[in-house]
Amino acid sequence: MGDLTTERSNSTGTGTAPVLVASNRGPVSFSTAEDGTLDLRRGGGGLVSGLSAIGDPDAVWVCAALGDADRRAARAAPDGRLDRAGHDVGGQAVRMLDIDPETFARAYNGVANSTLWFVHHLLYATPTAPAFDAGFRTEWQAYTAYNAAFAEALAAEAAPGAAVLVQDYHLSLAPALLRAARPDLRIGHFSHTPWAPPEYFRLLPDDVAEAVLTGILGADRAGFLTRRWALAFAECCAAVLGAEVDREALTVTHAGRTTRLGVHGLGADADFLRERAHRPDVEERLAALREAVGDRRAVVRVDRTELSKNIVRGFQAYRHLLRTRPEWQDRVVHIAFAYPSRTDLAEYRDYTARVRELAAEINTEFGTDSWQPLILHVDDDFPRSLAAYRLADVALVNPIRDGMNLVAKEVPVVSDRGCALVLSREAGAHAELGEDALSVNPYDVIATSDALHAGLTMAADERADRTKRLAAAATALPPQQWFLDQLDALR
Repeated sequence: MGDLTTERSNSTGTGTAPVLVASNRGPVSFSTAEDGTLDLRRGGGGLVSGLSAIGDPDAVWVCAALGDADRRAARAAPDGRLDRAGHDVGGQAVRMLDIDPETFARAYNGVANSTLWFVHHLLYATPTAPAFDAGFRTEWQAYTAYNAAFAEALAAEAAPGAAVLVQDYHLSLAPALLRAARPDLRIGHFSHTPWAPPEYFRLLPDDVAEAVLTGILGADRAGFLTRRWALAFAECCAAVLGAEVDREALTVTHAGRTTRLGVHGLGADADFLRERAHRPDVEERLAALREAVGDRRAVVRVDRTELSKNIVRGFQAYRHLLRTRPEWQDRVVHIAFAYPSRTDLAEYRDYTARVRELAAEINTEFGTDSWQPLILHVDDDFPRSLAAYRLADVALVNPIRDGMNLVAKEVPVVSDRGCALVLSREAGAHAELGEDALSVNPYDVIATSDALHAGLTMAADERADRTKRLAAAATALPPQQWFLDQLDALR
């Protein structure tokens, strides 16, 4: 692997970890304080709670250093093991990989986020993109090296026969690389994104498409958020590799090995959300939002400024509502919170600029001295998002394509009065929530506007009943159980 990592592992043979998780982003991150020391911040989510539920001190999380402070911490720790360097990593063993920054950037931005993400979310404007040239080949070499670094670390840490859960599109090659090094392991891969249909997946160069598929097929089990995405993966294996697919049993057989496909629809953590949504910082933000909205209705959306989230068409639908149903003027406020995303990519900076521009246009066209039709914040404020969830009369979740979309599941859980959910049929959550949501084609601005009107005029008792059913479906597989179910199935 050449100079891929600044410090290579000195480990030989097998490790002691009976369970391992591998993901690009780990459970902790570092920043540099003013005095030059490292500040550690612990994250949350399904993987964190799931791994902690095992209660095994020898379980190991392998992740990448994402910035200079992370790399400094990883470099100073023995074999990148943050727990052995005295860091408070929440009782979990964490191995952070100090991958060469240029290699990381090419793998992460060039392949994972600008290629695989675009393919799986059907985002390319195909008359001009993609164009897989010599520059892409350099990026693909980096992606391969990045995956090899993970496979090497996992092989070094894993006990004989250990269970390894590899996460997402960043690490699609790692299962096959790890199996070659450690055939004794039980290996799982989980895709948190949608999966592209074969005709779109084959935009990738043939050898790259084959490598992605055979990489995941190196796992004993490949997991997906919905049956739709699992079947799309299977169809790609059949079309690209000529693999044998059993669509009922959800198995793919190729090159003498059979990989089982699993479906695990990640749910919302009801206990955490309901407790967190009533803390003082949320109450403070809720009061401010209520003052801004007044006695008007509230349409709420909370997203990252991510191309697939479809914020622009959502704003266009709201504008159409105000233009064609003037009775809603001065009677509704659209609250839109858009967390900055991938600001190092030009497409995302341009998209965020368009979101801001369209919000300003709507406020200029319809706003009055006493009414701001659209309140937009482009920053990260989780307590404020929870406050908006509680306040919402209608939640708009209209992604072009989404592996799951937890916002659609979180809003019904914390809603104070019941909330109508306008939900894209292209969100993975639609498989579980569609029956009680107002379903929309995410490209159809007029139909989305009509759904907003239907949500705003829905009777209070119907809205409350739907919300109860939505909340029950949304919390059917909470994060901890979601993780443990995968681990049990793999074992």
